[in-house]
Amino acid sequence: MLQDEIYKIYGTNYKKMTLDILDKADLREEIERKAKNLGVEDAKTLKIGLKPNLVCASPSNFGATTHTEVMAGIIEYLQQRDFNNIVIAEGSWVGDRTSDAYEYCGYRTLCETYDVPFVDAQKDGHHTVNCAGLDIEICDVYDDIDFLVNVPVMKGHCQTRMTCALKNMKGLIPNTEKRHFHSMGLHKPIAHLSQGIHQDFIVIDHICGDLDFEEGGNPITRNCVMAALDPVLVDAYVCKLMGIRTSDVPYIKMAEKIGSGSANVEDARIYDLNEGNMDNEPPRERKVLRVKYAVDEVDSCSACYANLVPALLRLKDEGLLDKLDTQIAIGQGHQGESGKVGVGKCTKDYEFCVMGCPPDTEKIYTELKDYIQKL
Repeated sequence: MLQDEIYKIYGTNYKKMTLDILDKADLREEIERKAKNLGVEDAKTLKIGLKPNLVCASPSNFGATTHTEVMAGIIEYLQQRDFNNIVIAEGSWVGDRTSDAYEYCGYRTLCETYDVPFVDAQKDGHHTVNCAGLDIEICDVYDDIDFLVNVPVMKGHCQTRMTCALKNMKGLIPNTEKRHFHSMGLHKPIAHLSQGIHQDFIVIDHICGDLDFEEGGNPITRNCVMAALDPVLVDAYVCKLMGIRTSDVPYIKMAEKIGSGSANVEDARIYDLNEGNMDNEPPRERKVLRVKYAVDEVDSCSACYANLVPALLRLKDEGLLDKLDTQIAIGQGHQGESGKVGVGKCTKDYEFCVMGCPPDTEKIYTELKDYIQKL
């Protein structure tokens, strides 16, 4: 497979689709090439790491987490070719426990079925890595991996517009660093992380990603699995599929500039293996945009912001949101400030604050509704 290629396959048998696309892309050849570059005589001794998206305990059909069928296809492909030194590694977002997603999303059963260990990156040690001039804390498990297969979900994100190959690597940094990423504005550290964690192969779960919310709930069915080598190209292509400009996601061009890949989608070679393309359909209106005007967001964590948006959508539909006479503050950038209305512990000094780190959606909705009705 070449750096400027992206393979796509459509259907409803997700495990078979994954097996077929890996065969076409010749994942085995990529592993053997990496072994040669590392000076390892037997490629089968390499430790192969699989990095899914288990952002929270949300079922894969909600459009947030990597389908276990896709993971099963990758594992079966590898084990059928005697690549048995496999590990799955992931850490959920701040506010949720990886162990909950591991159980709820079917990964315990997956790991027990195929005898593959799982590393909870939230409980792993970490160390500092200089990533193209930016020091980032990266979980120790990455140093044990010789060949990394990234298995992201193509979906929307309430702060960065979209998330796929590049941002999925955040699951391999500790929670303290995730908070630090948000305080830096997300885009720069995500771009630089691509120099600290190298993706050797990418399998994209484009089955039913939610184009609005990172934690799912509003899925759009595409029944597609994709494969590629270049994470920058993948994310640029995802922007095209989602109907947004690459420039709307600054970390893509930043990653390209520091040498992590190419964002040149126009010259990329996209292969549809079974001509089942559904991606010419226009994307649905993004719900986040309906309520963004009501929020004063500065460096908020993803979980906090993601819990806020559904609450505001409910208030919007009930005709209450527009009765607020001020924006709702959220994020680390508001720490120590005072104001009228805030959400999350960072705005504890505001006149009215929905406390929590993060507060859940129902709490935000209930307390804001009560506040607005008393105005």
